[in-house]
Amino acid sequence: MAQSKESMKQKVLRSTKWFEKKGKDGLIYRSWLKNQGIPAHFFKGKPVIGICNTWSELTPCNGHFRELALEVKKGIIEAGGFPLEFPVMSLGETLMKPTAMLFRNLASMDVEESIRANPLDGVVLLCGCDKTTPSLLMGAASVDLPAIVVSGGPMLIGRHRGLQLGTTDVWRFSDAERAGNMSEKEMEDAEAGLCRSNGHCGVMGTASTMACMVEGLGMSLPENAAIPAADSRRKTLAYMTGMYMVDMVKQDIKPSDILTRKAFENAIKINMAVGGSTNFLIHILAIAGRVGVDLTLRDIETVGSEVPLLVNLQPSGKYFMEDFYYAGGLPAVIKEILPLLHKDVLQANGKTLENNYSESGNFNRDVIFSLANPLQKETAIVVLSGNLCEHGAVIKQSAASPRLLVHKGKAFVFENIEEFKNKIDNEDLPITENDIMVLKHVGPVGYPGMAEVGNMAIPAALLKRGITDMVRISDGRMSGTAFGTVVLHVSPEAAIGGTLAIVQTGDEILLDVPNKRLELLLSEEEIRRRKDLLVPFPLHSKRGYVNLYQQHVQQAHLGADLDFLRGKSINTVLRDSH
Repeated sequence: MAQSKESMKQKVLRSTKWFEKKGKDGLIYRSWLKNQGIPAHFFKGKPVIGICNTWSELTPCNGHFRELALEVKKGIIEAGGFPLEFPVMSLGETLMKPTAMLFRNLASMDVEESIRANPLDGVVLLCGCDKTTPSLLMGAASVDLPAIVVSGGPMLIGRHRGLQLGTTDVWRFSDAERAGNMSEKEMEDAEAGLCRSNGHCGVMGTASTMACMVEGLGMSLPENAAIPAADSRRKTLAYMTGMYMVDMVKQDIKPSDILTRKAFENAIKINMAVGGSTNFLIHILAIAGRVGVDLTLRDIETVGSEVPLLVNLQPSGKYFMEDFYYAGGLPAVIKEILPLLHKDVLQANGKTLENNYSESGNFNRDVIFSLANPLQKETAIVVLSGNLCEHGAVIKQSAASPRLLVHKGKAFVFENIEEFKNKIDNEDLPITENDIMVLKHVGPVGYPGMAEVGNMAIPAALLKRGITDMVRISDGRMSGTAFGTVVLHVSPEAAIGGTLAIVQTGDEILLDVPNKRLELLLSEEEIRRRKDLLVPFPLHSKRGYVNLYQQHVQQAHLGADLDFLRGKSINTVLRDSH
């Protein structure tokens, strides 16, 4: 963290407008904080660093963030800063209904306005569970004060009756129980062994993908993505992040300096290499929209299409995040694909990508493969085109069944999630393994919030016959921990009149992943005729945030942000009332 004398010159801090004010206002600002035992010298020339904490007992993945916040504070104080911790809305993926994704944009607004309204010069973002990472980054990027991320880290590998477990096993357990091969008691017995430490999902699910995304973008210190929550090095990283944050304020390194077009392209390539969640696409498009970078779904396809899968982690492979870290973690992956990346981009610690990762080591070639000898030559995620998805759809082919990547079958339609739940375990359901399951009205407007229900459960009758995968299509999302031949994020969604809305049971659909096509095999005339018969989709609520969300949410191919939140913001307070 050595700096030149020029860069160490004291800049005019934003917080001085509060704490160095004379008279009544200055007295109020300082006096009310002093009731917490803060000494007078902390108000004189020290950078005020906010610690944006998503700790909540309703967000189990982030349950250890009080401890991490303490380590961040220690680092800030050692580096000469003044730490102030504050809470923001926390989004617990496992507990929130109807879906945490409904509230991602609301949480980002909480973060943005909390940072802007308070006397902060920079902010450390404590993120973990799936939506906390993009919401905090979206909010902080909108304000554009110096910011850096500390992820909570993955939980340890689950252990149960001699087996290693991860969150991906939830889906396997469910199928086994519905097929009659596992009892409810056996599932309950596995609970304690599945999540046996602090941290988020221990596979390459969405939370781990988001941690890789922020490190890939340069918005965290190296190694942030994969250190297990229970490993003491996670606390050390939090401590060091606090120190670096003070340095970032002195150098005035802001998100807009880091989140450039080149940084987004790097993150896309890194996500393909690690086999990250399809949810990555939704979130990175939203973040790009906040900082004014013109990034599209087609750009993601173009930029990432030549990057093979290198990381052998569930749900695309067999290992866990704990294994990934001890094999070298994300630094090892970045080193492997360094020839494909923009090496000169600025990172949060003031160094370039090449400076940070050129010497990284790979310690287990069965976990992290080489660029010359990848785990899978094809890219992990494919963006599809066709008349069924005029603005695009996605499939994670690394977690799909190869035999189904080219498939033509008849649609079996569920108009909404309630119809699906009511019918799927009916032993007499007239569906075959060659049919294509279609679920409508689970997109941003239709659900609302675009829930993780796209990986529809296989019909119980087929599970009992040994069928474990079918082609499934929806305008919703799926958990990053899930797997199967699942087409997601169909845009435009059914609720706003996309072609998905007019699909009927018995219609033929063609999925052709190698050629990136998704087609409803009907004439243009028939498609137009059916669309003319559609009736407007009713909003779920006439009041509050849900109503605001449904009226302003953008489609999946734009990141599902609210339309009025796109574009750059400011970090100045609009009115000074004191």
